[in-house]
Amino acid sequence: MASTATHGMHIVSVKPCINCSPRKFMPTTANFSTELNSPMLKRLTSSSHISSRQSLFPSLTYSQSKNFQKVVTRAMSGAVENTPLPGLPIDLRGKRAFIAGVADDNGYGWAIAKSLAAAGAEILVGTWVPALNIFESSLRRGKFDESRKLPDGSLMEITKVYPLDAVFDDMESVPEDIKTNKRYSGSSKWTVQEVVECVKQDFGSIDILVHSLANGPEVSKPLLETSRNGYLAAISASSYSFISLLSHFVPIMNPGGASISLTYIASEKIIPGYGGGMSSAKAALESDTRVLAFEAGRKHKIRVNTISAGPLRSRAAKAIGFIDMMIDYSSANAPLQKELSAEEVGNAAAFLASPLASAITGAVVYVDNGLNAMGVGVDSPIFENLDIPKAAN
Repeated sequence: MASTATHGMHIVSVKPCINCSPRKFMPTTANFSTELNSPMLKRLTSSSHISSRQSLFPSLTYSQSKNFQKVVTRAMSGAVENTPLPGLPIDLRGKRAFIAGVADDNGYGWAIAKSLAAAGAEILVGTWVPALNIFESSLRRGKFDESRKLPDGSLMEITKVYPLDAVFDDMESVPEDIKTNKRYSGSSKWTVQEVVECVKQDFGSIDILVHSLANGPEVSKPLLETSRNGYLAAISASSYSFISLLSHFVPIMNPGGASISLTYIASEKIIPGYGGGMSSAKAALESDTRVLAFEAGRKHKIRVNTISAGPLRSRAAKAIGFIDMMIDYSSANAPLQKELSAEEVGNAAAFLASPLASAITGAVVYVDNGLNAMGVGVDSPIFENLDIPKAAN
């Protein structure tokens, strides 16, 4: 997730509401293209710098230049800013994004941040308070350096990491047992209201809001066995948190900005094992997306969309317990027989956040290899005598 342009990662310790010094951003643009050998791509070079305030992050310098034999988001360096771009570029230079729900380097939130960064956006992230220390430690120690690499070889830069628990709008709504919980000790100003106030004080405004949050404490329970508290907890963490974040952020979002959330096909189709009210929470999220698109569009000129992403083998998804089966099922039954990558979802988000999607709002965009279009599982023995097309080896 990175800055408007410095090809690297500036990691700042979590000291909410501390003003950041003025920054100079070198422009970058992301271009989706299948041309891998263009002269422009060959000329790309970059340098990356990791630094820190209060000596929390050792200074390290990297210089890398690499050609990638893969169709990926392509970041354009500032040196070629005035050179005409081939194809249709996704240009987010000068834009600032806040991604809520990034706690490691293998989920959709991280992938979306990378694609936004490759397109030139400045990246701010909100990390769940109990996961904050591990996340920041991993960043400091360079554990994520490999996955921070952008298509031009530079490293994704995160301008600032904020502690965040989007279940709570303000400190008045935080129960005493959470306030005194040792996992929250050492962090402050992590409610939605406080985080937005800190972002406003630090940066003034944002252009892109990404909601990559979901939690259902009883997700492994069938709906008939889900408690009221478990059901409401799933709704609160997975859908209302989006309403809260948008309602608090929208006053400091620039007109023409975009908000994106992540949903799942369980919102409209039966997915056994995805319980605890999580299917209801995703259905609510999609309904809210349409209503918020109207309200935020009319009042603030902000677009609101959600991405229905296919199964991903992320750490969070593994907690459900059957993610491997869902990936296998998708590969066997989707029109495109391949495993979905987080990067593909990130690229879709970059498009939705860009001016190229300026007329798209209130939409559920499926990024799942087409699985949502299927009415039956074609891997069923019932269809064994049918001549069903299969992916070529």
